[in-house]
Amino acid sequence: MSHENLQRRQAAERSALISTTSYDISLDVRQAADPAVPGYPSRSVITFTAQPGTSTFLDFIGSAVHSVFLNGKGLRVADVVDGARIRLDNLQAENQVSVTGTALYSRSGEGMHRFVDPADGQCYLYTQYEPADARRVFANFEQPDLKATFTFHVMAPAEWQVASNGAQVNRTLLTSDSATACWDFATTLPMSTYITTVLAGPYFKAEDRWEAMLDDGTRLDIPLALYCRASMAESFDAEELFSLTKKGLDFFNRLFDFPYPWGKYDQAFVPEYNLGAMENPGLVTFTESYVFTSRATDAQYQARANTLMHEMAHMWFGDLVTMQWWDDLWLKESFADYMGTLGVDQATDWDTAWVNFASKRKAWAYVQDQLPTTHPIVADIPDLEAAKQNFDGITYAKGASVLKQLVAYVGFDAFIAGSRDYFRKHAYGNTSLADLLAALGAASGRDLTNWAGQWLQTSGISTLSLDFASLGAAGDDDGVLGGVAIVQEATDPVTGREELRPHRLRVGSYDFDVDGALVRTGSIETDVAGARTELPQLSGQPRSALLLVNDEDLTYAKVRLDPSSLATVRGSLDRIADPMARALCWTSLWNSARDGETPAARYVDAVAAFAPAETGIGVLLNILDNATAAVERYTPADNRDSVRASFLAAAAAELDRAVPGSDAQLAWARTVATLSRHDASMLPRLRGLLDGTARVEGLAVDAELRWHLWHALAANGRATAADLDAELARDTTAAGRAGHATAMASRPDPGVKAGAWEAAVHGNELSNQLLTATISGFTTAPPALLEPFVEPYFDCLLTVWDGRSIEIASRIVRGLYPAAQDLPPGARPAGHPVVRRTDDWLAANPDGPHALRRIIIEQRNHLLRALTAQAVVVHSSGAP
Repeated sequence: MSHENLQRRQAAERSALISTTSYDISLDVRQAADPAVPGYPSRSVITFTAQPGTSTFLDFIGSAVHSVFLNGKGLRVADVVDGARIRLDNLQAENQVSVTGTALYSRSGEGMHRFVDPADGQCYLYTQYEPADARRVFANFEQPDLKATFTFHVMAPAEWQVASNGAQVNRTLLTSDSATACWDFATTLPMSTYITTVLAGPYFKAEDRWEAMLDDGTRLDIPLALYCRASMAESFDAEELFSLTKKGLDFFNRLFDFPYPWGKYDQAFVPEYNLGAMENPGLVTFTESYVFTSRATDAQYQARANTLMHEMAHMWFGDLVTMQWWDDLWLKESFADYMGTLGVDQATDWDTAWVNFASKRKAWAYVQDQLPTTHPIVADIPDLEAAKQNFDGITYAKGASVLKQLVAYVGFDAFIAGSRDYFRKHAYGNTSLADLLAALGAASGRDLTNWAGQWLQTSGISTLSLDFASLGAAGDDDGVLGGVAIVQEATDPVTGREELRPHRLRVGSYDFDVDGALVRTGSIETDVAGARTELPQLSGQPRSALLLVNDEDLTYAKVRLDPSSLATVRGSLDRIADPMARALCWTSLWNSARDGETPAARYVDAVAAFAPAETGIGVLLNILDNATAAVERYTPADNRDSVRASFLAAAAAELDRAVPGSDAQLAWARTVATLSRHDASMLPRLRGLLDGTARVEGLAVDAELRWHLWHALAANGRATAADLDAELARDTTAAGRAGHATAMASRPDPGVKAGAWEAAVHGNELSNQLLTATISGFTTAPPALLEPFVEPYFDCLLTVWDGRSIEIASRIVRGLYPAAQDLPPGARPAGHPVVRRTDDWLAANPDGPHALRRIIIEQRNHLLRALTAQAVVVHSSGAP
């Protein structure tokens, strides 16, 4: 047996038997640059206490275990190694175990990832463990509540940069091999295995320091370092990153009143990273997509700053105090998501952090929370596979949204006071929901048990709307409001029970000023409780042009605009002066289209009409992406071409009208390229932009945009393999290699699609990045071209899941689901052949891996939602 999928009960049993004290880890990666060498020597020396006479097990996933010594006695490897576990029997009160083995380099982003830079042939290594991949690098007790100190030693080529959680204390050239050095790192404070890390390779390194005197007189002097691949050094804006880092450290150290404990603060930007970033104490790792080698918008820079602040908040929420088990993953991710946005808002010059959160991040939560697989923020995580799938919109964005509501409920000062007490009481320990509630309850003077039960332990979204007949008044025919109430609808999709949550929120009144702008003319704050909450403050008031429930976005809920307000928004959305109010109205329109309440084409029309006036680049990018999805997924096939053509023409016109060199110009250019994957009308112009015969003043047709354009040409059969190979020769970077893979797989040829399928599903040559790029190109095709792969998809699911790592299997299963389908006129969405085939597979595999079934169920739901939205127009002669 592999024993890779650790169960929660097994982890609890193990932590009841043992406590870990220290690890001493030695890794030898001096041969990493040789692709013929698949692995590297790994040695763990672990001290731990146990109940005498009991048994437990270590975790290790490698190619071989060579030796196991327990308390000085050698154990027969064949007797104690069973798959990914090493059994330890007859334990003493104090124990030391030593394990040597060969660990494997990965191309999946799990464990020790090995990357060869196509630009210069250099080899780079980094580790990524969450939730449980440290066992792919060294033998350990892989669960978050068995914390210990860690001391790392790494042998590597002498000219490399090597880093770990602790500061470097020694670097020694080997007398037997002067081309090799051994790095020794300082012993860490207690931490969990999944946040240990090692970085090694010819990285470019920049250094700085942050010094501060805190309010209590504590002086901090923190060494800072930044790493990226040598071939990207020219694009590395280290000065700006150091500036953000210092602002964040100053902000969080003062906010949390607990000095940064991890000694140094390194940040590495690494290739083919599976996440946005990872909060390893002392050495945070980021996707190198945040090193902008092509023109990036201000929204992209702000998103990077948000991620930087998110990971920094983890130094306290997650690293200093860690959840007991993955059920309480929200204890770190929800808080870091909230604190990341707060940090950008209060510690930097950006003033749109919460607007972008409402527009983009929260939208992710709304999508996730409407899936049949949604779950409470405090989730039920029975095993590691379930933990892997729970890094989702609920744990991150919904959790952060609910924390924002909690701040409105108890007050910011009480929230921070409770957090400070939480850190002091549980430093270097593990906690659960009850521990946090105790701290926040004590600080706020409120019993938060009911609040937590309603917000953290239920699923689904509340929908809020206004009702104008609640007091039996005549209504607002005379321009004066009668009785007004907020109506709440909320059903937990998991339990089916009604779950009416408490909301502290504002209702804003907006009217046109003398210049024609829609401005806030009034605001009331109220507590919503139950199904109906009366608003006597509005009774007898003049009817405003727009009444906006959840003004300023304090709570987590979908908002349905009343008919009069909706008419105002559809006619004057661009005249709403407040960026947050505008973003909330955009969200309401999008939810209405996604929910099949209004035709998707109406949303596209609104974007075409009002997006040109949108001043927030983050919101603009989001609504343009939504409009593209509305065209390709939610618009019925019989009028999709006309809707797309109209929007493409509008986008091209805005590209020409945009301020030269502006973020908006780049946003419209990307939209034109994306829409052109399925519309040939602009292809001559796109080819002209590539070869220089056409130009748009101020538009930088750089590497990233060029691959967008090639993707569109290739998808229409207007780019040959020779064309794409020539572009790759021009752009030899890792991003260029991924762009080439996507464009090659996009070509509308059955043989091309068959080759891409074979490489993704049956081959083992594609790294995580190239796998995703290939799948993206493969799925850029009309349904008819992909129809032959529907049955092979369902046939291969169990084989893929059993034969690949969770990361790679998840990418294949999710990415290759036959999602691009059309609803025939008059057909029922649930009767679509792909929906029925999905149902058949689920029925035939009731005991299939839970995580696999979850992905299939979610993909089915996304398809059914798209087909349902298509049916809105199919079954309607006019507006529904």
